[in-house]
Amino acid sequence: MSDQTRNDQELRRLEELRIIRESGVNPYPPVFEKTHSNISVLETFSDEDASHLAEIAVAGRIMAVRVMGKAAFMHIQDDGARLQLYFRKDETPQFYELIHTLDIGDIIGARGFAFRTRTGEISVHAREAALLCKSLRVLPVPKEETDADGNKVVHDAFVDKELRYRRRYVDLIVNPHIRDVFVKRSKIIAEMRRFFDGRGWLEVETPILQPLYGGASARPFVTHHNALDVRLYMRIALELYLKRLIVGGFEGVYEISKNFRNEGMDKTHNPEFTMMELYVAYRDYFWMMNMTENLICRLCVAANGESSTKFAGNHISFAAPFRRATMYDLLREYTGLDLFGKSREELLATAREIGVEVDSTAGAMKLLDEIFSQKVQPNLIQPTFVMDYPVEMSPLAKAHRSTPGLTERFELFAAGAELANCFTELNDPIDQRARLEEQAALRISGDDEAMTLDEDFIYAIEVGMPPTAGIGIGIDRLVMLLTGQESIRDVLFFPQMRPEKQ
Repeated sequence: MSDQTRNDQELRRLEELRIIRESGVNPYPPVFEKTHSNISVLETFSDEDASHLAEIAVAGRIMAVRVMGKAAFMHIQDDGARLQLYFRKDETPQFYELIHTLDIGDIIGARGFAFRTRTGEISVHAREAALLCKSLRVLPVPKEETDADGNKVVHDAFVDKELRYRRRYVDLIVNPHIRDVFVKRSKIIAEMRRFFDGRGWLEVETPILQPLYGGASARPFVTHHNALDVRLYMRIALELYLKRLIVGGFEGVYEISKNFRNEGMDKTHNPEFTMMELYVAYRDYFWMMNMTENLICRLCVAANGESSTKFAGNHISFAAPFRRATMYDLLREYTGLDLFGKSREELLATAREIGVEVDSTAGAMKLLDEIFSQKVQPNLIQPTFVMDYPVEMSPLAKAHRSTPGLTERFELFAAGAELANCFTELNDPIDQRARLEEQAALRISGDDEAMTLDEDFIYAIEVGMPPTAGIGIGIDRLVMLLTGQESIRDVLFFPQMRPEKQ
């Protein structure tokens, strides 16, 4: 940015930077030996004995400044916690000489001792201080005051969602409470790894750039590899490569990583998102339901200290057991209709009768899925395993052991959103080829989300894959639910945004 496009306050900061440099002070030194975080000072200070805090070094971003003649107070923020610093002109003369050039947003370091002020605030009496970074931008710092009733009133809060998502670094500074969501996210993922590792399952990595994409019904992002002169696709799912590893002899493998789908954006969709997929040999979807109940409950406790959470005004319990119901039973429950075995024309007529908006050219399974999404899914507030989907909707799932036309598949729903998708995996190579050929025919007929036929994957299944259960869990949606956030953008540090108009 040129100086001509800066506002008056930013030009003033540039002038302050010039004054600092001319005074012989480096406004961007390479290092500061910090001994304590703000939170460690606040949590370990004791009025009876503060000797362990007699010689400390702290650092952080200035969030408030009060200069009163030969003394000054500053609040610095470090790792989301604020700590007050106290300066005397006679003790820090060089630093004090430049105090008028410091602003909210600058980063400073101080060495001294901890004490409690007359007003009762734990503070650090600075004997030395240094500027560590001069900020050239003005932070939108909210102003707080206490009203006549003792209530805290916040003015000029940084609440513009668009700006918060675009400049998450500013959001983290001025709204430090949002850090809690991302700390919980980290705890959830770490606990998931502990859960899997403790059972002996191996964390692996599979290709992001793939010659063919598969494992889900979605449009991919396309790129080109210059050296090989080939088209490559960013993966839309982890499934097909993880199954290859089951074929290779691993009995349990999982991966937590990014997937990419070239689709629309809304409160539950971002083009890049984090998935966990797990495959365990010699198991089925009934076993996976039991495992999933234990896992989700444990993750909820890790995030919230208890087995329940609040989301969109609902109190949701993840204590086992979760409800289990078939897809067609739930459709019957919420529409009053038996839709099993209905033709495309019958499903289209039903959708119109019950007020479900659909594309009149959609196939039977898309019509059924839309009826379920609009009439059933919003009612699934408490965790529910929706079981036994039609074969046409589940090209990678094993045929149901007792009901023709269905598969051994479940999806886990809670708070009206899908959290997980699981199959007893299809390991019959003849059946698998036929299913993927049907998907290829759908692609030819215009369904750009239908799966591709991956000959190498078929070859792997022909080598032989043991009976296997597999599950995928959307990490972002799970974090949304366990932290009470209603938009996926609130659980991603840097969500995808439309280009900003200049």
